[in-house]
Amino acid sequence: MTQLIQKISGYYYCALKALRHAEGLGPLALRLYLGPVFMYVGWKKIASIEDTIAWFGNPDWGLGLPMPELMGWLAALTEFGGGILLLAGLATRLISIPLMVTMLVAIFAVHWPNGWQAVGDPGFLYANDRVVEGAERLAQAKEILREHGSYDWLTARGNLVISNNGIEYGVTYFIMCLMLLFSGGGRYVSLDYWVARQQGRDV
Repeated sequence: MTQLIQKISGYYYCALKALRHAEGLGPLALRLYLGPVFMYVGWKKIASIEDTIAWFGNPDWGLGLPMPELMGWLAALTEFGGGILLLAGLATRLISIPLMVTMLVAIFAVHWPNGWQAVGDPGFLYANDRVVEGAERLAQAKEILREHGSYDWLTARGNLVISNNGIEYGVTYFIMCLMLLFSGGGRYVSLDYWVARQQGRDV
């Protein structure tokens, strides 16, 4: 029995050693997912930078942040430029840090009051009063559409939902950036890897 366990263990560790050559696929998947997301939100901020600055600075209907012009540009350029760097796998660990900061600002300054869920689902574990109330509003909206609108046509491509705008996506992106901070861009599949190889550094 002991010999069998040792044999299985040997095969297992051989398989892990072989997998090491493909370990860059995990960071690559994260980068390919996050890169376009950050580029898109960053470009939206840049394209309407005056509105972005106003939203960052206004304490009544915006975030009420200090130095809104500086903060707006920093957020926009960090997200857009960071998305490009993630796609290329260049300075992956370094750019992950300011991207994590932007996610923390988004989580606590924008989404925190709405709870966890991005899309309201009253049956979910973290549903709060806001989500429950949203479900009631959605049910009434569906009844109105069934009586007076083209409900079947409106829902032919998916169900109607209420966006709760909670911290769910922000936390998810933060964790993904945290993973990239520790893993880097990935073996063989990032510019970071080849730059390090060219400089003779251990990767």
